[in-house]
Amino acid sequence: MDRALEFVGNHPFLFGILAVLAVLFFTIENKRSGRKISPNTLGMMVNSQNAQLIDIRAKKKFETGYIQGSRNIPFTELKDRLEEIRAIEQPVIIICDMGVQAGAAIQMIGKDSVYRLEGGIAALASSGHAISWFKRRKA
Repeated sequence: MDRALEFVGNHPFLFGILAVLAVLFFTIENKRSGRKISPNTLGMMVNSQNAQLIDIRAKKKFETGYIQGSRNIPFTELKDRLEEIRAIEQPVIIICDMGVQAGAAIQMIGKDSVYRLEGGIAALASSGHAISWFKRRKA
């Protein structure tokens, strides 16, 4: 540890370049995976901006529980339905299990007003708003 601090002290220019590159990397990666919205913001966007909800989970998972008003377009079918999503004039919120796959979907869609639900269905289910938003089908 002492040697690492000594290196930083002896080479501040190199360490500065490393810090700048790290910040740029995380900034670019964050932009590539789309803008995130929290489960708390989801209801506000749907109510105030008429945001459209696209659930990209597999049909079986969607049928076990979904957000009221969402449409299911499985990730495997997304490439075939990109124009349909791009034609939506309102903001679009992409929903997946954990919020990760939604980032890849946003890259494919390539539209400015597309967001992803941070943490996906898992975050929504653990938030206090899950009761009013999350619907389960009866077995």
